[in-house]
Amino acid sequence: MVAWGDRFGPEGLTMGQKLGGMSWGLLALLLLTAGLGFAMLHSAAGGDMRPWALAQMVRFGVGITLTVMIAMIDIRQLHRFAYLVYGGALLLLIAVEVKGSIGMGAQRWIEIDVPGVRFQLQPSEIMKVALVLALARYFHGLAPERAGRWFSLLVPLVLIGLPTALVLRQPDLGTAMMIVAGGAALMFLAGIALRWFVGGAIAVLASLPVIWSSLRGYQQDRVRTFLDPESDPLGAGWNILQSKIALGSGGLFGKGFLEGSQSHLNFLPEKQTDFIFTMLAEELGMAGALLLITLYMLIIAYGFGVALRCSNQFGRLLALGVVATFSLYVFINIAMVTGLIPIVGVPLPLISYGGTAMLTLMVAFGLLASAHVHRDIAIPRHTGGGPF
Repeated sequence: MVAWGDRFGPEGLTMGQKLGGMSWGLLALLLLTAGLGFAMLHSAAGGDMRPWALAQMVRFGVGITLTVMIAMIDIRQLHRFAYLVYGGALLLLIAVEVKGSIGMGAQRWIEIDVPGVRFQLQPSEIMKVALVLALARYFHGLAPERAGRWFSLLVPLVLIGLPTALVLRQPDLGTAMMIVAGGAALMFLAGIALRWFVGGAIAVLASLPVIWSSLRGYQQDRVRTFLDPESDPLGAGWNILQSKIALGSGGLFGKGFLEGSQSHLNFLPEKQTDFIFTMLAEELGMAGALLLITLYMLIIAYGFGVALRCSNQFGRLLALGVVATFSLYVFINIAMVTGLIPIVGVPLPLISYGGTAMLTLMVAFGLLASAHVHRDIAIPRHTGGGPF
């Protein structure tokens, strides 16, 4: 059987062939999910498109354009420049240390101010996608028989550890945990033996006293609040208690669009960002929440389908890495607002208001779409088992 890419020679696919192989079903799912987000941001503003819904629609428009453009890039070029993209994201994280802007007690953003355009860039969001690219490139070049050896772990551990250390200095514990979890998930999917993860988990458990003592005061308060939110209902426990009240009051079909009392009377904090799932469940009920979760599950299933159909290891790991990152966003945000884990400030993908998170996620979906478009393109693997 002749592979699709082989039929068209080393130059790859024509633009018409790429458009024909485009993941239009994925784009439709993204549009439906984002549309639900626009509606909730419209409601969060009391029935006004400003200041959140309209800006989010513009960002999504730019993002979906990026998704299609990246999908057209030959996957061999993505493989070629993967480490360069990672290096650029790492330099941006270092730039945050040097000249980052401070907001809400943390130094996480870079101010971009050019004629006619001024916005904040959060490099830690970009790193989540750059890390997927770098790890996919590394494991693509690693011979399967070497995946279980300890020295094969050194490069991925460095790739994960450097950005994690920089993000922890900002400080941003939630994002640092996502970087570690996303990197670990991709390592597991690439074939790293389970014993290494068990050993890592034991090491983390053994070092919990040291980790606890190194946490900042407000981070320790979040853990205490998670364990007993009723201990300070008007202080640290306010957010999660109000979130649970709003979730419970929505019932099966909700109070109605624009009718959420907890959110519109400002009992619910950060309703346009971290707690937007709570507002959705209050207004649209369990039915609306399950609709959103179903859309998320379809996107995740689509990503797994792309990985299964991809004939090259780089594209397969790229698709799985995007799915793992997206799944972490969904799980952490919903678990956070329902009280299953401490509040860490992770946005709900395609729903929460936010520029860098939205555009970075759409770039990630562009990588997923590229893996689908170029699923039969061969990418040589290095016989020596090295990453370069």
